[in-house]
Amino acid sequence: MKKIKIKILRINKNIPVPFQATADAVGYDLTAAEDTVIKARNFGVVSTGIALELPPGIEAQIRPRSGLAFHRGIGVLNSPGTIDPDYRGEIKVILFNVSDKDFMVKTGDRIAQIVFSRIMSVEFEESDRLSITERDSGGFGHTG
Repeated sequence: MKKIKIKILRINKNIPVPFQATADAVGYDLTAAEDTVIKARNFGVVSTGIALELPPGIEAQIRPRSGLAFHRGIGVLNSPGTIDPDYRGEIKVILFNVSDKDFMVKTGDRIAQIVFSRIMSVEFEESDRLSITERDSGGFGHTG
């Protein structure tokens, strides 16, 4: 598998570069660059202390960590959050807390993961009708 080089600026030098928890992990863990509290049944923004320079044609997605979601009720509010290739600011994560307990975030805690993917450029072609399929316009819950 060919690796793509992504430039990283560590705004907070004490924060590690995003890392894979296991050799085959798709996501790279992001850590908090600050201590904060996500109040019960509320949300808040957490700094990661890093900024990226993505190559053209590559996007990054910020996604929740399954362990935080399952064990603590913590997720990423705008999941997946998209980092466009022309964004150069600090990556910040909007965490939400659906539990009844405040969630303490400590500097260095793994709070989310970042996944990279190629961007597909499309051109829309306006049409008066679309082809018919077995599903057709069946929406939410159409299969039961």
